[in-house]
Amino acid sequence: MSRVRIAVLDDTQDVALGSADWSALEDRAEITVFREPFADEDAAARALAPFAVLVPMRERTPFPASLIARLPALRLVALTGARAPSLDVAACTAHGVLVCNTAMDSAAATAELAFALILACARAIPGADAAMRAGGWHGGVPLGTVLAGKRLGVLGLGKLGSRVAGYGRAFGMEVVAWSQNLTAEAASAGGARLVSKEELFAASDVVSIHLVLSERTRGLVGGPELAAMRDGAILVNTSRGPIVDEAALLAELARGRLRAGLDVFDREPLPAGHPLRSMGNVVLTPHLGYATASVFAQVYRESVENIDAFLAGRPIRVVNPDALGRHAR
Repeated sequence: MSRVRIAVLDDTQDVALGSADWSALEDRAEITVFREPFADEDAAARALAPFAVLVPMRERTPFPASLIARLPALRLVALTGARAPSLDVAACTAHGVLVCNTAMDSAAATAELAFALILACARAIPGADAAMRAGGWHGGVPLGTVLAGKRLGVLGLGKLGSRVAGYGRAFGMEVVAWSQNLTAEAASAGGARLVSKEELFAASDVVSIHLVLSERTRGLVGGPELAAMRDGAILVNTSRGPIVDEAALLAELARGRLRAGLDVFDREPLPAGHPLRSMGNVVLTPHLGYATASVFAQVYRESVENIDAFLAGRPIRVVNPDALGRHAR
């Protein structure tokens, strides 16, 4: 009996196989790890056509209906996380492809990175580190900003935003918040004071974004919001790049008015020649919010369980049960 071919995708840090015990699949499966992103949909279709099982890392590789239709051997998408907005689940169902998911308890990991970016911007830590490594000392390193007594504006006060609000209070910051459906009572319960969107941007020393990308939030932070921010204010985004109008942000950063800590971008990986890479008032991380040992251990362990159950004919954590028993290919 031939072994099932499994593709583990987007393992850019080379940690997937070491994050869980894959030995339960060894006798029934052949595992191939893809570490680099695909150049485009054609490249993905060519590389993945022979595989029956895909293990994508969240939405790093998009799977629209057009790509699903070009994967004739595909039978299971084992998601690392509860959902992947770039996966067309309806197309999977139509083609008889089962989708299973995992839990992903990444709120603490992402919130901690967000506050790390706040601190890195406030104290110019990357520039100071670079100066030291180049043999320098204080030269060229700007004076830092004390967070105590400053105002932290949290855009989106859910699980992540509430954690960041708590960190801000611990640092002696006043915390305000806004989102489309946030009430004064919910803001208070999350450790913040509800303000208007206009006040949040105009009167905050730090703005941290914690919203889900949707049609309502795409471009929500645009030119007017950025122009309203105080000189020297810090914008941190660990949610999704398109929530912020990139062109407007680049314009404000080029003027030197703002500082930014960015973990997410319109295009990922961020192109090598992108202007953000050369700006001294920006701290950049490569979408590391959830990329921690504990999170990866959880999602890959549960992915192995999902594949094992699927191969045994008893699938678990099924996202699209209507695909069960369908053979549309």
